[in-house]
Amino acid sequence: MMQTIKLVFSNFKYVFLSSVIFVSMMIGLLILSEYIFLEPYIVSHLPSGTELGFVLILVISALSALVIPMNIFRINILKSSKQKMGGGIVGSIIGASAGACSCGPVGFAVISTFGSVGATATAFLTNYEIPIRIIAIAILFAAYFTTVKSLKIECNVHS
Repeated sequence: MMQTIKLVFSNFKYVFLSSVIFVSMMIGLLILSEYIFLEPYIVSHLPSGTELGFVLILVISALSALVIPMNIFRINILKSSKQKMGGGIVGSIIGASAGACSCGPVGFAVISTFGSVGATATAFLTNYEIPIRIIAIAILFAAYFTTVKSLKIECNVHS
């Protein structure tokens, strides 16, 4: 596994892409989850009892920053065969988007737009926020391992 990571991240553009993905996802998810407030000043707040949610956001951001550049590297290698490319990218997108399930300020827009269905969806996402994030982490791990496996085969990396 380390050989594959070294192969991908030996190129500076993948390190830069990974850093941009991590920072943007982390800040975006922290704003959505109401750990960072932008009005009237930029303030962060970590209420007691929400440490697990915060850690899960960091893990989702880190795994996305690891998996997405590896899949882009894989796409660059496999430009000719487009059938083999889909799974890793789809898993990355599903895992990353499932991590954004905390519906703080977004939930009110959903409620007002969709009425009782929006209220039900918001209540579901709020009640099952931690399990959904754990499932997102599991999806990202699966995407990571399948990407590493395919890169070992396609790039002839020996462990």
